[in-house]
Formats: sequence, C-alpha cells, structure tokens
Amino acid sequence: MNDLCADIGYKSINHYGEQLCGDHVDIVEQNEASTVIVLADGLGSGVKASILSTLTSKIISTMMAEGLPIEECVQTIAATLPVCSVRGVAYSTFTIIHIKENEFAEIIQYDNPHVIVIRNGENYEYPRVEMNIGGKKLYKTSIRLQENDIFVAMSDGCPHAGIGMAYNFGWKREDIISFMETMAVSGFTAKTLSTILVDECNRLYGEKPGDDATACIVKIRKREPMNMLFGPPANRDDCDRMMSLFFSKEGKHIICGGTTSSIAAKYLGKKLQASLDFGDSDIPPIAKIDGVDLVTEGVITVNRVLEYARDYLDKNEKYEHWNFKRDGASLICQLLFEEATDINFYVGRAVNPAHQNPELPITFNIKMNLVEELSKCLKQMGKRIKVSYF
Repeated sequence: MNDLCADIGYKSINHYGEQLCGDHVDIVEQNEASTVIVLADGLGSGVKASILSTLTSKIISTMMAEGLPIEECVQTIAATLPVCSVRGVAYSTFTIIHIKENEFAEIIQYDNPHVIVIRNGENYEYPRVEMNIGGKKLYKTSIRLQENDIFVAMSDGCPHAGIGMAYNFGWKREDIISFMETMAVSGFTAKTLSTILVDECNRLYGEKPGDDATACIVKIRKREPMNMLFGPPANRDDCDRMMSLFFSKEGKHIICGGTTSSIAAKYLGKKLQASLDFGDSDIPPIAKIDGVDLVTEGVITVNRVLEYARDYLDKNEKYEHWNFKRDGASLICQLLFEEATDINFYVGRAVNPAHQNPELPITFNIKMNLVEELSKCLKQMGKRIKVSYF
C-alpha cells in the first residue's frame, strides 16, 4: 500500500426557486484506502429530482461498496425507481468514481458531463470503454493514481451555466478545463476547489441558477499527520507521559490552552513567548514555543474552529474568514482542514479552576463536547481521527 489518500469535497446549488437540490452525492468508504463516490442528477428539479438522485446514489454506492458489479447496480436502479410518464426515463444520470486501495480510480459515467482529470496541472485525456447495460450507454475507465491528480465530476448544471446570459451555449467543457487547470496549481483542497467551481457557475447564472449544479472533486495527495494537544491531564503525574507521547508523533504539533502551553514549554525546556498581537479582536493572541508549530489559547479558540468546521461542511461561506487570517483559530483551521489527513488529539481531563466561575459560560463538559464535535466534523471531511484522553 502507498502513502496516498483521496481528499473528497463537493458543493451544490439549487435550481432558482427550489428548496431541494435535484443532485445528490453519496460517499461510502469500503476500507481506509478504498472509497465509492457517486454523483447522481435526478430528472428535472425539485422534490422529484431530489428523491430520484438520492435513491440512485444510495443504491449504487451501497451495492458497489459491497463489491457487486455495475451491471447489477444499474439493473437494480431500473427496477426500483419509477419511470417518468412524459419522458419514459426510469432514473437519474450518474457518475461513479471508485478509488481502489489508493492505487487505481475506476470511473463509470452515464449521461453526466464526462469527468475532467487534471494531472501535472494539465487536462489528462483518459481512455473510455463503452458499455451497454439494459439499453443504456455507459463509459468505463481505469486510471492508475498519481499524487496531485484531480478528478472533477459535475452535473449538467455546470456546463449549462450562463446559457443565454454570459454565453450563448453555456460554459463549454474546454473553458471549465482551463478554469480548473488554473485552480489546480493553487494547492486548494477538494472542498475549496468544488466551492470555487460552483460559485463561478452561480455567477454565470446571474445568481439565479437555471438548473441544479453540483461539482464533486477528488484530489489525490500524500498523507499528512497532525497532532493537537488540548488541556492538561487530570493527574499531574501524567504530564510527562502525555507530553512524551504527543511530541514523539511525526507531523506538526498544535498546543491549545495557557496551562497546557506552560507544561509543554517546561517539558521541552523552552521559553513560552506570549504575544499581544490580536489577529482577530474576538480571539486571544497566539504564543510561541521553539519546537512547536502553533500555540494558541484553549476553549474560545477551539470553539471558533468548530464554528468554521460546521460551515466548511455546509456552504463553506466563511472560507475567506479563516483562510487568509493569522489569528489562532484561523491558523488551526488552515492546518486541520487543508493540510492534515490524519489527526491525533491529546485531550487533558483536568478541570480548569478559572472555568468554575458560575458567571462564565465555560464548563468541563463544554470542553469535552468541543473535542467530540470537532472530531466528528473532521471525520466528515475525510480525516482519520484518533483521540487520547489523559
């Protein structure tokens, strides 16, 4: 097995005036190195399209994750979903990207815009084998993965963007390729790339999309471990053990909390250098310890990180709030959301006396809940998470 992993991100916008999106993305992990990603585009828009695409993506991703052949998946969909009485079409269109052991990508496409593959910063023309299943024409491809490969799957709302407005015939495939080639060299995550692409589609639609538009990006990258220390241990005698385990792990090291930082500085025999430079008036300033990548305040900072994490998984509207700022919460987000693939949390269970003031909204339980919720959000981002309590 290699040290590659798949960074997966997607974003959708609804047809103007509709509350539900007619596109749906489903991601199922078979194991730590294999994942099935399905982007389905339901017929029409609104509730009916949403039901069709959701069922299609759920059925295909679940069956393929269990190792069933694509022929059986398509036949099951045709037999399960109702036929449109007007158009005579039984199910939605779909794109499947099956990452196998982080070594190969198998792509299966039915009537969606063909997947764009960016390799070495340029469009990569990959071979397609035509298949006929139940009268439906599908295309199948197998590609050996390379680091920094980017796969761009779209619903037809993306190339339709700007029809009759910015463009006569929509946003052509070659123009989307040029756009993504420019973005590929930036080092953005899959989620950010999908956000940029869909936001551009929305702009071309004049903020009133004439169709549901979804982009799902898969970016192949090397694993990047990260370690985060939050709070001192409940038993003071565990300080050295906690620090020893924390600093022995490869990857960057983040320390959150004033007391925790003091313990770490003492363990390392280094000076804790405080700062009065507020990158954000609501977030306490960062500090410095030689040998530590980032030192921040605790609960207030981590609470802001959690707020950004929730938004990142939803509409990703606060991306510019944290990606370019230098306050503690923003810097943690840049490390955890964009750089890290594997995150080790070292969480101390000590009760902070300063938090026992009844007038303060911070309690021990809030601290533990922050770690638990942040871990869940990071798992949803596709990160491998391990939490150790002391």
